[in-house]
Amino acid sequence: MPSFDEVLKEAGEFGRFQKRVFFLLSQTGITFSSLFASVVFLGRAPDSFWCRIPGAAELSERCGWTLEEERNFTVLSLHGGNGSVSGACEWPDVTWDTSASCASPLARYGNHSSLPLAPCRGGWVYQQPHASIVSEYDLVCGNAWMLDLSQAILNLGFLVGAFILGYAADRYGRIPIYLLSCLGVGISGIIVAFSPNFTVFLIFRFLQGMFGKGTWMTCYVIVTEIVGSDQRIVGIVIQIFFTLGILILPGIAYLIPTWQGIQLAISLPNFLFLLYYWVVPESPRWLLTRKKGEKALKIMRNIAKHNGKFLSPHYSEITISNEEVSNPSFLDLVRTPQMRRNTLILMYAWFTSALIYQGLVMRLGIIGGNLYLDFFISGAVELPAAFLIIVTIDRLGRRLPFATSNLLASVACLITAFLPEDIPWLKTTLATLGRLSITIAFEVVYLVNSELYPTTLRNFGVSLCSSLCDLGGIIAPFLLFRLAAIWLELPLIIFSILAAVCGLLVLLLPETKGISLPETVADVEQLHSHFGKCGKKRKQRDTNSYI
Repeated sequence: MPSFDEVLKEAGEFGRFQKRVFFLLSQTGITFSSLFASVVFLGRAPDSFWCRIPGAAELSERCGWTLEEERNFTVLSLHGGNGSVSGACEWPDVTWDTSASCASPLARYGNHSSLPLAPCRGGWVYQQPHASIVSEYDLVCGNAWMLDLSQAILNLGFLVGAFILGYAADRYGRIPIYLLSCLGVGISGIIVAFSPNFTVFLIFRFLQGMFGKGTWMTCYVIVTEIVGSDQRIVGIVIQIFFTLGILILPGIAYLIPTWQGIQLAISLPNFLFLLYYWVVPESPRWLLTRKKGEKALKIMRNIAKHNGKFLSPHYSEITISNEEVSNPSFLDLVRTPQMRRNTLILMYAWFTSALIYQGLVMRLGIIGGNLYLDFFISGAVELPAAFLIIVTIDRLGRRLPFATSNLLASVACLITAFLPEDIPWLKTTLATLGRLSITIAFEVVYLVNSELYPTTLRNFGVSLCSSLCDLGGIIAPFLLFRLAAIWLELPLIIFSILAAVCGLLVLLLPETKGISLPETVADVEQLHSHFGKCGKKRKQRDTNSYI
């Protein structure tokens, strides 16, 4: 009986069928990255807002003022709001007399600058109401921290989704969980757009993050499992679609003036992915681990047909792994020596990549001025990363680019920290180099992670390890700003140390260039013995570990 890789080779390792599935599933990267970065536009600061002092609304209605006239008469002359030491905005502590003169309502207060200040008591007024969640839910002044909370809640959703849906995809199948996640993202996204209050907004933003992580990680694993070992570079190419989402998002935000419209624009396309039920099959590798060889062979015949090939008549059955399949757990990822080493190193690599990536994005800022242009340029910086990986990873293998990119990021951060302030262009250039390098590391870890776990644990392993990415994303802003308060360049020193350690640790991982995806834990344990220190090609797999 042939192994799965033998059947796949005859059916076509990257034919028309795989290209179609790859293109369809890659669209998930666009919607996921839009969700990931949407807070930049959903929570953008209002152009103008002020505190409506008690009684001002009634006076404005009696006098027939416009909002601008109300502001001019009742706020600006009282010197508006100012940021207090406690972080809460303070405004003149007065109550308007509704019988005051419409032409000169401030006359009774004499010297305005001597009026006492107090937190806003009359509510907030926005020149562009409901343009963002900031104006929708009054996330200003003392409540400004709630905007950061909304992003933390999204990352928490990613974290929970990695565990729950990663586990479910390995137990119940890739496609059912992918479709369920797409439906969940769409429904929760609509509810987020029409949330009656901030509590409902947070609850369904958490759910959208949870299901969003399910769509992204599951589509990535499916694409990796249906191609041959020499074509797994598609795991890097799919990252380009993530970057495309980053580049498209500012255009959507520019054309749609309200946050509800932006939210719907990035959520509704997920319903279209439900159509994949009829065009994207279940992963045959996963079916084999669940002892469903007939279904797997049927899918392989369909793949061969679409690729213009035919399976040999003797391919009546595909050898199924003898490894007992149980519900995956964290213990499965650390029970054996090689699996334990891989898991711990990959978890650290995910955490470090996310922490440094988001830290450099927040610190760099690229250029000031136009938010849409700044964001677009920020995304464009990432494009060369995927192309650099594509042209090097099949020549040099995985470990060398993985380690080198981390070490380059480390050096770039360290030099940037000690450069004098009078050469800002050089500091910006090196910071950009650091971001490009850590982006490469970020994209390689996706590929390596999927290649170092057996099919029985692949989706769960990728999801669990990548959950450390979400933890890094939550910690990054707090670490950045707390350390910067001590010394502005201290975060760069920490980033440099973290990246250097990661660069050295990944050298301990086995090289996976040109090998078949491991199907059992035993295959993973044998990876080191099948490759020398220079990553030479693996010997023929033991016949007892066929798939």
